[in-house]
Parts: sequence; structure tokens; C-alpha cells
Amino acid sequence: MELIRDYWVRACLGDYEDEWLNRLKRLAKRRSVKIVRFQGRIRCVQKQKIGRSSRYRYLLHLKIFFQQAGNLYIEERILPYVHSTKGNHYVQEKPLNKEKNELKTPPAARENSDSFIEKPFNRRKAVQYAERWWNEYNPDFKDFPNNCTNFVSQCLLAGEAKMWGFHDRETGWWYTDENWSFSWSVAHSLRWLLSSSKKGLKGKEVFSPKELLPGDIICYDFEGDGRWDHQAIVVVKDDNNEPLVNAHTNFSRHRYWSYEDSLAWTENTAYKFFQIDT
Repeated sequence: MELIRDYWVRACLGDYEDEWLNRLKRLAKRRSVKIVRFQGRIRCVQKQKIGRSSRYRYLLHLKIFFQQAGNLYIEERILPYVHSTKGNHYVQEKPLNKEKNELKTPPAARENSDSFIEKPFNRRKAVQYAERWWNEYNPDFKDFPNNCTNFVSQCLLAGEAKMWGFHDRETGWWYTDENWSFSWSVAHSLRWLLSSSKKGLKGKEVFSPKELLPGDIICYDFEGDGRWDHQAIVVVKDDNNEPLVNAHTNFSRHRYWSYEDSLAWTENTAYKFFQIDT
């Protein structure tokens, strides 16, 4: 593959490069966009040495430039990866691909005695937060190994979505310094909360991604088995009125909504599209 000419970026991607690039090229063709170029920056974040062996953890900040109908779009990702050396031997390891969440099956959202005044959802503030924190963790919140839903919840809170159901982890949508609801941090739980909640944070399901607006949420079931794995927030639309999203766990900015280039994606992938309605 000659699309990526930077030697160090290619070395970081290793065997992952061909499979991922093939998926990305197929997706670009389907979208009728042209991949113009790649740009990468590498940063070592940890070194561990045991005897004659060393293990290095890096972050690859990758920018992908797309051209569509005369306009240029820049997608950004931060890929964590590791490599090891043993004596004088180099061992290449794949990037760490983590886009799946743990499963918690919540009951339908229940009403409780929380009282508050409903306010319109502030999409602008939600998107501003998603742009500010797409590539790092806000220290005001706990971060999770699978952080996609926690990040989306923070964006929704920044958009003035109202928390409710405090102290019962199976009820509502809420966060405190000591605890949080399943729906705050688990993709499967937030998906069901959005479709069942009658107050506070709630969603209206639509059936086309083109109906979504910045600040709305997409849920992903990569295996199509009913276990919802991932969430992302819409931040902008492209020239075809298709959503581009920001997300954790793998930090992503202005990524095409379908995730077909992700190694987590399968032919059975299912989606839910929610307009946020608070």
C-alpha cells in the first residue's frame, strides 16, 4: 500500500495497515470521496523494561484528508499500540483495537420522585464539548477502559441534559463522584435508556442517519446479536448530509458514522439513531 508514505506511521500500523486500508478504501468508494493523504504523529507514553526485554506504548495521532464535492474533510484518530524488543530482536504488535463495551441489561427506565424543570437540549454546547475532549479525558470525570458511553454522556450533560434517578444504578441517567448509573457508562444500557425514558434525557428514534442533527447519538451493535457495543455523537454533516461523529474509546474526530473501516465492524452490524429530546 502506497497511500501511507511515512515510514514510521507504516511501522506503527504493521500488519493492521493492509486490512484497515482496504476497508477504508471500500468505504471511501461507496461514499464517493477521495482519500487525499495521511498525516501521522507518534508519541511514546510508556516504557517498561524487564531483564533484556522492553515494551513500549505509543500513541499514533493519524489525520486522514478526504475530498468530497470540492470540499476537504479531515478525520482524526488516536490509535494506541505497543511494540516489544527482546534482546536484539524486534517484535511488532498490532494497534489496540477497543471499540466494544461491557454488557449490562437494564430494566426499562422507571419514574421516580426526582423533580426538575425540563429545558431544551443545547446541541451547540454538546458539540463544543465533543470537540474539546475528543482526544483526552476530562479529569472531572472517571475514565473507563471502554470509555465511549462515558464520553457521550459527558457531551449530553454539557448540552444541559438533565440527570435523574440518583443512587439507583438501574434507574435513570446520572453521575456523581462516587457512583453512576449503568446508562451513564455502558453502551447497552444507554441505548435502552434513550428509547424508554419518559423524562430527563430521552431519545426519539429515527430510521435514517440523515435525519440526525449535531448533538444526536448513534448506537452500534457490531455483531448484530442484540448486545449494544458502542456509541458516538454527531458533530457535523458532510456534503451528502451524512453524519460525522466524535467518539472514544479509540479517540476519533469527524469519523464517518458507519464505522465500516473499523476492525470491530461486521456485515451484521446494526445501528440505532436517536435524536436527543429532553
